Amino acid sequence: MRAPISIVIPTLNAGDSLPLCLGSLSEGLQAGLIRELVISDGGSTDGTLSIAQQAGARVVTGAASRGGQLVRGTQAAEGDWLLVLHADTRLAEGWTGAVTTALSQPGAYHFRLAFDVAGVMPTWVACWANLRSRLFRLPYGDQGLLIDRKTLEAVGGYPDLPLMEDVALARRLGRVLKPLPATAITSAEKYQRQGWLRRGARNLTTLARYFAGADPERLARSYRR
Repeated sequence: MRAPISIVIPTLNAGDSLPLCLGSLSEGLQAGLIRELVISDGGSTDGTLSIAQQAGARVVTGAASRGGQLVRGTQAAEGDWLLVLHADTRLAEGWTGAVTTALSQPGAYHFRLAFDVAGVMPTWVACWANLRSRLFRLPYGDQGLLIDRKTLEAVGGYPDLPLMEDVALARRLGRVLKPLPATAITSAEKYQRQGWLRRGARNLTTLARYFAGADPERLARSYRR
């Protein structure tokens, strides 16, 4: 029987972070869980595609839009289960045990969040993200998503949005979405560059504007600025 999981990673100039992400998947390969790697690229001009090809990935390309890239990536994948990761996120050691257990129960699962740096602010922000995920079932994409294909198709797949595609999908999934006892470690680079409080406030403001009905295209332009 073929391995059940297709790994899907959206990329855009992710050459610096992608190797660590892919390295964390070796545990899944050794456990016989990973069927294929699908890289959905949005027009990288660095070494991203070379890294993907060296890793034996199936590469699909198109316009740079995370929602659109995830639509293309999940549609190209052939596994019964999809494990969606951001390129700057890696799975902590021991993740295969939790995932193996989840595979017996079709549905959608997110990982616990941690950052790749220590300190009060990284711990506080990660704790808030994990609390938000449990209380409101609103994990962000940097927490990773494990979902079986039938469940994804039942809610219409990933929304083709330039921003908030992860929140939109989480809202569609509702109570189907559950936490996994495993950790996704994501890069703190943007928080360190922009400031932990400033970045956190910006994320909350963007989320509030989205819930209030703001246009995702306009939100994406504002978010990038």
